[in-house]
Amino acid sequence: MNSKEKIIAGSRKSLLAMRQSKIVVEKLSKIFPEYNFEIRGIVTSGDRLKTWPKKQAKGMFVKEIEEALIKGKIDFAVHSMKDLPVDIHDGLEIAAVTKRAEYSDVLISRNAEKLSKLEKGSCIGTSSPRRKMQLLLIRPDLKIADIRGNLDTRLKKLEKGDYDAIVVAAAGVLRLGWPGRITEYLGQNIMLPAPAQGALGIQIRKDDKKIGPIIRKLNSNKTEIEVTAEREFLRAMGGGCRVPIGALATIKAGNLHLEAIVIRNKSNFCRTAVIGSKKFPKRAGKKLAKKIKSLLKKESLDKR
Repeated sequence: MNSKEKIIAGSRKSLLAMRQSKIVVEKLSKIFPEYNFEIRGIVTSGDRLKTWPKKQAKGMFVKEIEEALIKGKIDFAVHSMKDLPVDIHDGLEIAAVTKRAEYSDVLISRNAEKLSKLEKGSCIGTSSPRRKMQLLLIRPDLKIADIRGNLDTRLKKLEKGDYDAIVVAAAGVLRLGWPGRITEYLGQNIMLPAPAQGALGIQIRKDDKKIGPIIRKLNSNKTEIEVTAEREFLRAMGGGCRVPIGALATIKAGNLHLEAIVIRNKSNFCRTAVIGSKKFPKRAGKKLAKKIKSLLKKESLDKR
């Protein structure tokens, strides 16, 4: 009979989400062998959708998981940080941001052709406006088609011939152990990632004094700083729901470099960067948002 105290993690039920949660639980089990960590899969409103909405609702992949956490049905939740709204429930907090995996987006093509070699008019599957608009800035001749479903579902649609290629996050492909499926890593010169892409956020109840210290053992200070800057930029731009936004923060030589792109349309976009202090990542996020808003406003005025 197992007499260990049970601690339950909440996760989306998708193959990737469960794998991510398993990675977290395995690390915690090594640090705290006195506990029995389990994973509870939860179906979110985003998972239930039959058709993809034109505008993705905030928190559509986290709402039910947060509700389970608030009600005490789970002890902590594992999220892809890029899925988390910038404003979370007052009674909850992000206790740890795990060390970031590969942040890039990747191209997976049926015939192993890189982006520059795809035939004119090739059909690329993505439901991300951020990916779509950045692809069209590089290859305006491509046809971009919506694709939905979990990563394994998208790969099956590619294999069926529904698309010539798809663009997805590298982190998911790598976490599932499928690096051989990747045709090309789309470097930041081609495509800036979604804010916080590649990082996992572990959410707890604010008043949980037992779980907090356990979860904080997994926090990566470097990733937390970078993700904080990116998410603050997203917040300052209005949450990212109205226009495609990409952002990437990196710590170089002790400084925080934050680069972002905001795309209104293929002829009205702004990509620029700022350098800030890693001690004040939110300041860098606000500074870059102010800079981009000013540049976009100036461009709009210049076109009158």
